[in-house]
Amino acid sequence: MTAAKLKPPIFLIGNYRSGTTITQKLIGLHPSIVTWYEPRTLWLYADPARRHDEFGERDATEKVVRYIRKRFLSFQSANGGQQIMENTPSNVLRVPYVHKIFPEAIFLYITRNPFSFISSMEIKWQRTKTLRGLKRTLQATPVTQLHHYAGNFIKQLLVKRVLRRNYIPIYGPRYIGINEDLKKLGTLRVIARQWARGNRSAREDLARLGEGRVLTIRYEDLMQDPEPVLRRIYDHCGLECSDQIVRAAKQMVDPTRQEKWLRLDPEKLKAILPEIQEEMRFYGYEVPPALR
Repeated sequence: MTAAKLKPPIFLIGNYRSGTTITQKLIGLHPSIVTWYEPRTLWLYADPARRHDEFGERDATEKVVRYIRKRFLSFQSANGGQQIMENTPSNVLRVPYVHKIFPEAIFLYITRNPFSFISSMEIKWQRTKTLRGLKRTLQATPVTQLHHYAGNFIKQLLVKRVLRRNYIPIYGPRYIGINEDLKKLGTLRVIARQWARGNRSAREDLARLGEGRVLTIRYEDLMQDPEPVLRRIYDHCGLECSDQIVRAAKQMVDPTRQEKWLRLDPEKLKAILPEIQEEMRFYGYEVPPALR
């Protein structure tokens, strides 16, 4: 009997709170695709105790490559041999690592307006992981590494429930130096750096994969007019985008979620513009009139 072969995974690279979940669901409408939602701890297999999320090619040792590819093949086999479409936001900081493990992979990259990102992230920084979220995390975690993540959950509960602090220790992509920044900068500024550094890292690393390897989209474009963007996505992935899929997708998108960032103090947003303006220009995002 011939051993099953792993089909080229489709990786959606995109920062936290940048529309990766809805985009993954839209791709998952295709009958030959199975989606794998954020197996975060699987990617940390190389070094679960690391205090940041930046992994490179050197971290993709033979042992790591063998283990992660085996887990992907198991997931594929458990889902009827469907092609895997995976999304883990912290992978914005480790594209070379992901590519070294899966050189045959198909890559998509999504970005979102930084102000919407900052607003959404600021809310997430105030919440502890739910028991449901913890269960989902631990399901993808090697048994020998469970203690690393259970400890983080307990620490979050201590900070929020006992010490009554506004924010949990860290949420989102842990760039190198984030712990030091948290000691001297406000949380909003750190969140702005998460957007800028995560996007810059992903953009530059994906560009090195070569022309035609990566499709870049903006969340706002997908929400405002989903059909042409979705058809581009499907074409890039080698999938047929039927009219039925397009109709289903239009029922799922919500173009009204673009202005929630207006709840934030404009003066505080103006103060963090230097963190994000350079990266904004690459994606065609302009500073809103209210912040000029």
